[in-house]
Amino acid sequence: MTGRVFLVGAGPGDPGLLTLRGADALRRADVVVYDRLVSGEVLDLAPPSAECVYAGKAPGQAAIDQEDINDLLVQRAREGKQVVRLKGGDPFVFGRGGEEALACARADVAFEVVPGVSSAFAAPAFAGIPVTHRGLAASVAIVTASGAGGEPVELHRVATAVDTLVVLMAAGRLAEVCRSLIEAGRSPIEPAALVQWATTSKQRAVRATLADLTELAAQAGIRAPATLVVGAVVNLSALLDWFEGDGRGEPPREGSLRAAHAQAPALQGAPALALSRSRSR
Repeated sequence: MTGRVFLVGAGPGDPGLLTLRGADALRRADVVVYDRLVSGEVLDLAPPSAECVYAGKAPGQAAIDQEDINDLLVQRAREGKQVVRLKGGDPFVFGRGGEEALACARADVAFEVVPGVSSAFAAPAFAGIPVTHRGLAASVAIVTASGAGGEPVELHRVATAVDTLVVLMAAGRLAEVCRSLIEAGRSPIEPAALVQWATTSKQRAVRATLADLTELAAQAGIRAPATLVVGAVVNLSALLDWFEGDGRGEPPREGSLRAAHAQAPALQGAPALALSRSRSR
C-alpha cells in the first residue's frame, strides 16, 4: 500500500508558529525530511522511531540534490510510509514545494500541502512593519534575490510596481539588490529594513534608507537568513516594534537538530539514503 507525503511549512523559526495541521502530520510521521532552518522543537514532535533525513540547503550548497529529495519522498511513500517534508516558512513560497508536489503527482503518490507562516510576512511583522497599511501601502510583492542555480533575479519589472517590496534571500546580494531597485526607480531615500533570524531570540533588524542600508547592515554584521523590506511602512516600526528578540538572548533551542547540523558539512555530496538516521532521545 502506498503511503502519503505531507509537504509541511514549519514557519519562520518560532516553533509556536507551526500550524495545528502541521503538528498533527509530524506526530504521525514515519519519515521526516527536514530543512536547515527548521526548529528542533518542531522536529521533536515526530515519534522517537521516525526516520529523520537532513536535507538542508545553505547558501551555495545542499546536503542532498533536489532530484534526490524528490526520489526519496516517492520511494518512502511507495514503501507505505507517512512522509513529512518539513520546510522552513511555507512550502509553496520559494520552498521548492511545487517541484516536490509534481514529483509525487507524476509518481502517482498521494500528497497533501500544509501551508506555513512565511518569513515574507512574519519577518516584517516581528520587526513592527505591517506590509500593508491604509494610506501608506495598498499593495505588496514578494520576490527572491536568488533564482535557479543561485543566479540573480531581474528586479526591474517589480521594483516600482507595488508599495511594499519584500525580498527573500537578499542578505548575500544586498548591495546588488538595493542598487538594482534604485536604478529601476525606487527612491534612494525610501525606508528599508533588513531583518535577520526573524521570530527567534536571535532576531535583529537594521533600518535605514535604501541607499544606506547595505553599509549599515555590514557594520551590524547582518547575514543570512535575512529578509529585506522596502517601503513607507518601514517607518511604522518606530512605533510598532513590539518583539524583544534583539540578539542578546540565548540562541533558538535546537533540540535534536544540534548534532545533525554539526554533521551536515561532512554529509554534503553523500547519497540520499546515507543521510537517513533514526532519532533517539
